[in-house]
Amino acid sequence: MVENLLDIQNLQVEVEGKKILQDLSLQIKSGEIHAVMGPNGSGKSTLCNALMGHPKYAVVSGDALLNGESLITLSPDKRAQKGLFLAFQYPKEVPGVTFGNFLRLASNNLKRANSPEFAAIGPAQYFKVAAEHMSELQMDKKFVGRSLNMGFSGGEKKRAEIVQMLALEPKIALLDEIDSGLDVDALKTVAEGIQKAYEKLGMGVLLITHYQRILNYIKPDFVHIMIDGRIVKSGDASLVLEIEKEGYAKYLTKK
Repeated sequence: MVENLLDIQNLQVEVEGKKILQDLSLQIKSGEIHAVMGPNGSGKSTLCNALMGHPKYAVVSGDALLNGESLITLSPDKRAQKGLFLAFQYPKEVPGVTFGNFLRLASNNLKRANSPEFAAIGPAQYFKVAAEHMSELQMDKKFVGRSLNMGFSGGEKKRAEIVQMLALEPKIALLDEIDSGLDVDALKTVAEGIQKAYEKLGMGVLLITHYQRILNYIKPDFVHIMIDGRIVKSGDASLVLEIEKEGYAKYLTKK
C-alpha cells in the first residue's frame, strides 16, 4: 500500500481579518488516526475548512502538503481529486440532486480526473455500489432516490457523509465533529462505518471532536489538544481519559 502524508507546516489562518490558527504544524500518515480535541472556539473546525479550501478561511502563512504537493493554491475540487475528503459537522441540503446521482457523479468525476481513460459508471450499475456502501451504514436504500440531505435526520445526514467517504476512497479524511447531534445508536453505527472505511482504505484520519464518546468506538493513535489556534499538547489515547476527567482548564492559560 502506498503511504500518504498530509504535512501541515506552521499554518496561520484568518477569518474576516481575525487570526484563528497560529503556527499550527501536524503530520498525518496513512493508517493513522489523529483526534483533535478542544473547547469551542479553539480553531478545530477552522483547521478542517482551511485544509479543504473554504474561501472564507484565508491562509496567511505556512503550508499544507499532500504527498509533497502544496494544497494551498488549489481549489476545493482539486484538493478532493488529490485525495482529501471533508465530512461536515452540518451537512448542507441540496434540493433537486438525488443522493444516488450525487455519489455516482462525484465518484465518476474523481476517478476520471486521476485516470482519463476511466469509463463512467451508469446509474443502474452504480446503484449496486451505492447500496453496498449504504448497507454498511445501516442506511435504507430508499435514500438513493431522495434529494441530498433533504428531510434526512441528523443521524441520516452523518451516515450519508460516511457513505460519501466510502464512495470516494480518500487518502486523508477530515471528520469535523461527525459525532455532533447523534444519539447513542447512530453514533455507534457512524463510528463503525468510519472504522470499516479506515481499515479498508488504509487512509489517514483527522477526527475533530469535543467529547470522548466517539473515541469509545474509534481508538486514536494520537490525540492533540487545541487551545486558541495552537496545539498545546499531544499524546496517545490516554490523553482522552485525562480530558474526560479534568477538562481543558489547565491548558487554557498556555498560549
